[in-house]
Parts: sequence; structure tokens; C-alpha cells
Amino acid sequence: MIKFFNFNYLISMSEAIGNLSRKEQVIRKAAELFKDKGYAAASMRDLAQLLGIEAASLYSHIKSKEEILRSLCFDMATEFRKSLEEVEKQNVTASEKLRNGIIAHIQVMAKDLTASAVFMNEHRHLSEPYLRDFLLLRINYINRFKTIIEEGVKTGEFKSTIDKKLAVMTLFSSLNWMPMWYDPGSAIDPEALGFQLADMLVNGLKKDSLS
Repeated sequence: MIKFFNFNYLISMSEAIGNLSRKEQVIRKAAELFKDKGYAAASMRDLAQLLGIEAASLYSHIKSKEEILRSLCFDMATEFRKSLEEVEKQNVTASEKLRNGIIAHIQVMAKDLTASAVFMNEHRHLSEPYLRDFLLLRINYINRFKTIIEEGVKTGEFKSTIDKKLAVMTLFSSLNWMPMWYDPGSAIDPEALGFQLADMLVNGLKKDSLS
């Protein structure tokens, strides 16, 4: 459904912020800081100033800057995994499953665009073994989309000539830019955006007779 201004989205986000615990509020503010300044350049002092508190007070809620980054990255990874698991359970064609997976991915990002941007761009600053664990989760998630594409090729829904790896990487290259350009106050809501992107990406894989 297309809207002239997405007031419902903004209201729901405001209500969600109001229901956050103090620690969750700190993490949300940190996400804004990491997105705007970059994780490496941001400091706990910067975060304290953003929150309007003494830097020492932060440590009653958060042990370190990296603890915040870990929380943001792994919590988002969990949300993506859960959304895909629900799609994988559906008894639908591969093309519908891929379409629903794309829409679910968009909806997870739209819930918190700031955290999504940190997830996409700042995860590289995780220390070991957390970086390795995070990358394994991401590879597993991507490969599950690749499996759906392979299923579509086997059933004849998708072109047999497509390079599956190229297809899935193109898909994620398209999806993961969303936090950089999507405006929640724009004329298109996340659901409608998900449907439009899914149409473009899935139809590009289908055989001409099925498009």
C-alpha cells in the first residue's frame, strides 16, 4: 500500500523507543553515533555526550564500545535468521519463497534502519572470535537464499543458465543498500518497497514464459 506520508511507521518507531530499557536506549544512541561517525572514530565519551550523561555512568549499562557493536550485529543477525526460517517453512514455489524472503529481509531492515546500517558497514570492526562467528552466520544466511535459487532452477521456474552465486550476490547488493537511501517518511512504506524489489529481482531470474 502506497502512502503519501508514512506517519504510522514514525509513530510506531516513537512508541518503540519509549518502551526501551536504559541499556537499550544506550545501544540505540550508539547505533546512531556509529552510523554517523563510524565505529572506529566514535568514542564512549562521544556517546556519553550524545546521551547527556557522564562517561563513567555509561559503564553501569555497557562494559565497552565493542559490546555495543556485538549486540547490534548479532541481534540483527538473529532477526534476519528468524525471518528466513519462517519463509523456509512455507509450502510454496521457489519463486514465491524467494519473493517472501526478500520482503522479509526488507522488513527486518526497516524496523531499525540505523542498526541495519551498522550491521552492514561496521561489522568488520568486531574482534576475533566474534568477527569469524558473525561472518559464518552471514555466509549461512546468504547460502540459504542461494539454495532457494537452486531449487527454482531445478523445478524449471528459473533460467538454467543463471550463475547462482552471481544471482545471490546481486540480490544482496541490491537489498543491503536500503539503509543508506530509504527515507521512512517517504511516499512508499517498507512493505510496498519489499514487493517492488521482490518483483524486479525475482522476475529477472524467471524463464521468459513464466515472467
